[in-house]
Formats: sequence, structure tokens, C-alpha cells
Amino acid sequence: MFDLGWGELLVIGVVALIVVGPKDLPGMFRTLGRFTGKIRKMAREFQRAMEDAADESGIKETASSLKGMTSAKSMGLDKLNQAADRFEKWDPVKPTKVAKPVGPETEKLSEERAEAARKIREATAKKASERIAAEKAAAEAAKNAPPAAEAAKPVAKAKAPAKPKTPAKSAKPKAPAKPKAAKPKASPDAGDPA
Repeated sequence: MFDLGWGELLVIGVVALIVVGPKDLPGMFRTLGRFTGKIRKMAREFQRAMEDAADESGIKETASSLKGMTSAKSMGLDKLNQAADRFEKWDPVKPTKVAKPVGPETEKLSEERAEAARKIREATAKKASERIAAEKAAAEAAKNAPPAAEAAKPVAKAKAPAKPKTPAKSAKPKAPAKPKAAKPKASPDAGDPA
């Protein structure tokens, strides 16, 4: 509480012996002991009163339910920790066993997977053979093609006749402007109609 070591207690005892004197020192320690006992008793009573008030208001139940909701197990973190531990202990050289569920559904699923794998292998083999045949055909066509020198000769192109240019846009005659009607002006003689 006060974090006093043996050295500090010895210094306090020597000072108390000198100040109080050896005759009154036991009485002072007795009084000090009673005083500290009363303070501890009051602290315990205060703590009990606060706990009772918390029990009556339901704070303890709320706190325990919050602790339960935020626990690692309720959040699924325990499974995550287990998976992380297994990953850390995993040795890629040593094969691991995978538990396979046994049952009629599993056997049916295994048969379906085997059938799907067979179909995939057949389709892949068919596509590969088609690709190889297409490559052979392209190689044969390249062999039988004319040499590149003959194919590179330029071919004379006929000149296309030039298009006649269109004359520049002629200015369209503008429509005559409409005369504006004159607005009547207020005469200075006329006053404000009030």
C-alpha cells in the first residue's frame, strides 16, 4: 500500500523512539494499531455496502453476461487459436491424416466426384488432341505456302479519280429586318397619376 521497505521502517522506528521516548512508545503503537484497525473495518463495510448495492441493481449479472459474451469461446476464437496452433506445428514433410466421414451420402458424393473427374479428364484429352491436330495442319499449310519473297511484291494500285471540290458556301440573302415599333414616351407635362 505505502510500499515501505525494511530500511524505511527502521528509520521511522528510530525517529519514533527518539521523539516519543521508550516509555510511551508501546502505548503509541497500540493506539496506532487500533486506529488502523478501525480504518480497515470502515473500508470493509464500505466495500460490502457497494457490493450489496451492485447486487440489488443487477450490475453483477450484467457484468458476468458481458464477460460471457466477450469470452474467446463464445466468439469462436478458441477454434481460431486451435487452428493457428495446428498451423504452427504443421510439418510439410510429414503427411497429415484427414478424417473422412463415413456414410451413404459420402459414398454417393465420392462417386459423383469420381465421375466428374473422369469427364474432365476426357474433355481435356479431347481438347488437347484437337489442338495438336490444328497445330499440325498449320505447320502443313506453312510448308505448302509460297515463299515469302513472292508474297512481299508490291501490287500496283489503280488511282481513284479525284472528287470534285464543292463550291464554297454561298451567302444566303438575309431576310429584311422588321421595323421596330416606337414606344410612346411619357411627356414631361404629365405628372404621376396619384
